[in-house]
Amino acid sequence: MDKNQKAEIIREVVDLLKNNTAVYLTDYSGINVEDLSKIRREFRKEGITYKVIKNTLFKRAIDEVGGYEKLDGHLKGMIGYAFNSENPSAPAKIIKKYYDDKQKLPLVACYIDSAYYDGSQLDTLATMPSKPEIIAGILGSLNAPASGIVGSINAVMRELVSVIDEISKKKAA
Repeated sequence: MDKNQKAEIIREVVDLLKNNTAVYLTDYSGINVEDLSKIRREFRKEGITYKVIKNTLFKRAIDEVGGYEKLDGHLKGMIGYAFNSENPSAPAKIIKKYYDDKQKLPLVACYIDSAYYDGSQLDTLATMPSKPEIIAGILGSLNAPASGIVGSINAVMRELVSVIDEISKKKAA
């Protein structure tokens, strides 16, 4: 690989780091090509970019971008990099599923919105709700008081109607 190719790869990684809110490092050693292709398809379905990059080139890119210092110690061996911006917990869910099935592709480390997580926190990361789930929860919370008020008003109206109905029955009798 010549200098121009290396520079192009570094530029691409810098762009990925700047345009994504999450970067996950996985150890893909021991995984056959067929399984790695399946994993990449799963990642693509969720809008995740998964790349195998030389660790030295990735190191140069994170040095250029800054803010990823804690990843330096993890850049050893066969590391694959997953980048995502839409749903930062989606890569963790895919990694955990594959790891639980095959005991391969462990999470080495990750950054989500400038917060560092090591590989031991995969279970926590995989159970984090996605952005749409968080938004739905917030909207549900906002709607709850309004629906409670409507329910209270309807209950008062039902009680009033039943009282008037009872009075009319007594007068008729």
